[in-house]
Amino acid sequence: MFSFRRGDGDNSGSLRAVRALYRSFTGQNRPEVRARRLLREWLSPAQREQFDAEGYFDVIGCDTCRRYRIHWGSVSNVVELDEKMIPKIGWCFVPEQCLVAGDVMLAQKIALETNEGAALALANRFSPRPLSQPRVVRRAY
Repeated sequence: MFSFRRGDGDNSGSLRAVRALYRSFTGQNRPEVRARRLLREWLSPAQREQFDAEGYFDVIGCDTCRRYRIHWGSVSNVVELDEKMIPKIGWCFVPEQCLVAGDVMLAQKIALETNEGAALALANRFSPRPLSQPRVVRRAY
């Protein structure tokens, strides 16, 4: 087969090349990387541009034509926006299986664009904190 010996000057470059190829292959095939790649393939060009620039993308619900913003993450990452693009209601819904963030976001996108009513019927509501206002923590002394 292959004969790689430590310190053999003829094969040391080959061994480094094989190790680099292995690291590259395993890095590109981690679940997080594959999920992000699949998500980007399913996004429209406008959504992909928004996602690459901001880390989130907007979708339009199929039933109500409401605008939802899906942020990077897998829990409490969907926010319904009002007419002024201000967060109105937060929605938390995830697949039953434990998935990486990119796969969860893709499932949320498909659910809102194809069966909005059913997705929201299962979702938990939460009050979104505006991103521009940091949370204030007060300490009692």
